[in-house]
Amino acid sequence: MSISSSPYAKQYANHQGPNDGRPTGSHIVKDYGLENKLTGKVVLVTGATSGIGLETARAMHETGADAQDLIEDIKKSYKGIGKIQLLDLDLGSLDFVKPKFKSLSTTLDILITNAGIMTTAPGSRTNEGFNMQFGINHLGHYTLTAQLLPLLIRSSTYEFNSRVVAITSSAHRLSSIWWDDLNLTKTDDSKTANLWMANYIDRKYGPRGVHASAANPEMICTGILDDLDPITSEQWKNDKSAGYHAVPRSRIDNNLSPAWEGKGGKNLVACGAGEPLKDVNSVVDPEYAAHAYDEEGEDRL
Repeated sequence: MSISSSPYAKQYANHQGPNDGRPTGSHIVKDYGLENKLTGKVVLVTGATSGIGLETARAMHETGADAQDLIEDIKKSYKGIGKIQLLDLDLGSLDFVKPKFKSLSTTLDILITNAGIMTTAPGSRTNEGFNMQFGINHLGHYTLTAQLLPLLIRSSTYEFNSRVVAITSSAHRLSSIWWDDLNLTKTDDSKTANLWMANYIDRKYGPRGVHASAANPEMICTGILDDLDPITSEQWKNDKSAGYHAVPRSRIDNNLSPAWEGKGGKNLVACGAGEPLKDVNSVVDPEYAAHAYDEEGEDRL
């Protein structure tokens, strides 16, 4: 599949597994010459204790930005990041989400809704009674984002528009939203919801200086594989499409590349914009399903 829109197209042309030349977050920061160049900017990342959330915070911190990390378990290890404020967060409780950040900061330039879950015990519900995957992957982040939009609008400047990056995945291709019963929602539905939230924000708030896109993390080997069955987990680890252990390439590129300034509404993969679905052979193919863009559904959600 074509990834011609990516500045790293050559590196993505031939997957060879980890260390095959695809960029890390640090590489992207250095390539754009942004080490310690975003001093004074405030970045908020959810789920920043491990995996791609941790690497996202690490890369954004290298720009000199002030990182505020909402984490789901304050007791988890969080090493090597420098001076970063940690904020406890339970995305499974909407009442817990609402007051968290606004009282702690007067500005917010970048919001990355990274936290998420892939599998849950049957019948798992949030505090409000919603399906746990849909609640954590979408509803918690939607509630947080809605609370922070006024801050994002006020912080936006002509030179640096505020931005939101929602984390979707190739699983969105499997399903749109089950409107008849959201409690039947699975990971694929919640990842479509992440896409729709980003599309909605960009359409409604882009003219006010807040742009949003959804990023596909590609095939990344993180602790989330522990929730899969052993055979699937092992196949994933051995797939040459899998890159570094936890490299948040597309979301870092979207936040830092001059090419994305003042733009949004894209399904990001391989550091470029995805394309309409044609022939998918891998989760890293840069293609999105037809239902990824649905203004009526986005407005309803």
